Amino acid sequence: MTLTPQWLDELRSRITLSSLIGRHVKVQRAGREYKACCPFHNEKTPSFTINDDKGFYHCFGCGAHGDAIRFMTDHQGLGFMDAVKELAAEAGMTVPAPDPRAAQAAEARASLHDVCQAAQDWFVAQLHSAAGEQARAYLKHRGLSAETIKRFGIGFAPDSRTGIKSALASIDEALLVEAGLLIKVDDRTPYDRFRGRIMIPIRDPRGRVIAFGGRILGSGEPKYLNSPDTPLFDKGRTLYNLDLAAPASRQTGRVIVVEGYMDVIALAQAGFGECVAPLGTALTEHQLDRLWKMVDQPLLCFDGDGAGQKAALRAVSRALPLLRPGQSIGFVPMPAGQDPDDLIRAQGAAAFAALAANPISLLDHLWACEYQAEPLSSPEARAGLKARLIAHADNIGDSDIKALYKREINQRFSDTFFAPRLRTGQGASFEKARFDKGQFERGRPWQRRDILPPPDAETLVLSRQPISDLVLRGVLLGLIQRPEQIAAHSEQLADYLPLAGPWAGLLDALIEAALGASRLDTAGILTILAERGADGSAKQLMQGTNPGFSFCQPIGESPELAREAIVAEDLHEAIELMTIRPKLLAALRDVTRRFENECEDGLFLEQQQLRAKQQHFDQRLIALAERGT
Repeated sequence: MTLTPQWLDELRSRITLSSLIGRHVKVQRAGREYKACCPFHNEKTPSFTINDDKGFYHCFGCGAHGDAIRFMTDHQGLGFMDAVKELAAEAGMTVPAPDPRAAQAAEARASLHDVCQAAQDWFVAQLHSAAGEQARAYLKHRGLSAETIKRFGIGFAPDSRTGIKSALASIDEALLVEAGLLIKVDDRTPYDRFRGRIMIPIRDPRGRVIAFGGRILGSGEPKYLNSPDTPLFDKGRTLYNLDLAAPASRQTGRVIVVEGYMDVIALAQAGFGECVAPLGTALTEHQLDRLWKMVDQPLLCFDGDGAGQKAALRAVSRALPLLRPGQSIGFVPMPAGQDPDDLIRAQGAAAFAALAANPISLLDHLWACEYQAEPLSSPEARAGLKARLIAHADNIGDSDIKALYKREINQRFSDTFFAPRLRTGQGASFEKARFDKGQFERGRPWQRRDILPPPDAETLVLSRQPISDLVLRGVLLGLIQRPEQIAAHSEQLADYLPLAGPWAGLLDALIEAALGASRLDTAGILTILAERGADGSAKQLMQGTNPGFSFCQPIGESPELAREAIVAEDLHEAIELMTIRPKLLAALRDVTRRFENECEDGLFLEQQQLRAKQQHFDQRLIALAERGT
């Protein structure tokens, strides 16, 4: 079997050397290179360096030096062909079959790199010829300078089916087809793939032309056309402009991923040289891994339209299973209907720089997208929001990150939908706390803007009466013994928080804990309370005098379902009495005071009705206490 130098170069370029060696020793970034303790000899201080751009390693201690293939043979003890086969499988390449005739043919013809470079030279020449007048006008209209056009090697493919075919007639036609420059359908004569298009060369990390992207002039479809996958070009593994963005990212400490190569070029001209773009596909696992080798949090900047948002969500779906501690992705939001090129042309580079300096985190972006996906006017819709967010979190591979995401999602859901309500008047109607709509644009819609106004002094005093305090302590103890009941009464309990006095912190912690977990028992709720610093109040309550209600008793190992149903009803009634009784007593005191001043029959009747309700409430409390004994 004969492996051509071109095939071996392609294999080396597809392997990230630091990742390969990092499976055996701990690798740390050191500027533009990586360092590690040498895997070939014992050392305590790292003297082993890895350069991904150049594709080699070197140890200043023992002198070990080589590339990915050499590492597999020297460190893993593999033979040359075994090392090649293992690396080729990882790189998604097929090892050439042992065909001497094919090897001879490969040696006799020009390499694909040479073909692509010859095509690139011809496209550039056509741009500056008479045939390229319309193309030059288009580039001028896009605001691209002559320096930018030269730097990115922009060219032009005339609208001809035989243009490049004739220009590169000295090269084997089959090789032009293999390079993706010609299209061959069945037994028909091959013809030019790129016609009437602005041509943009796609380079590998070493700066060699491996493929092309073409932007049509005028109307027509497809608007953008890329080379097909070839032995040199795999669009799922290639990032446009990586060869120029890599050194720029080392200066800025960031990498920005945009949707297309025209965005990359416009941003580079505006001073943002650290930009790359996928090539007609959503970001792949291989592309994300390459980005994480450059920075810990690459920034994604997609167009501010529906398609851009869908592309961002696809990137989120790809990234979640791959997240690792310290590594994530961020988002640079674009104004509605604009892409980075539009923004820079309309408002200048400073506008983009301001957005890039304040990226949105992955979780913030995910929350904002799902929050705005559909109206949340019903409990079912809100439950759907939570389910979608938790489903995203379940896709995270790292267990620690998954747990932290779920905890944060539950906290934000609680803050958004179970925040204390606002009084709108003397009646019983309430309004949910509102949120600043502008927060949605930055992806942070959960932050509270309004707070519950304090209760009037009279209601506060009445809530401190011994019987009210007894019921409150009983309810709190019941919720600790039966935490599964908290969520069903969360709104009533949240409304009562301003009246809970010294027990307010414990009550708030119980509500938050229940909203952040799907299933809880007493031991679990006590653990969460300890994490929130509320375990002191819980211990004080549990070690004090038992209020005597049925729901204050612990659940046995084999609880009777019928009895537990009765206990749950008692707890429900106690919460109702606890929350309503202080307001009833305040209303009774108010009407009594007015009756003493005005002596109206209507006020007397209202007073008697309220007294009757108070007596009824007290009788219900007595009955509750009796059932607990």
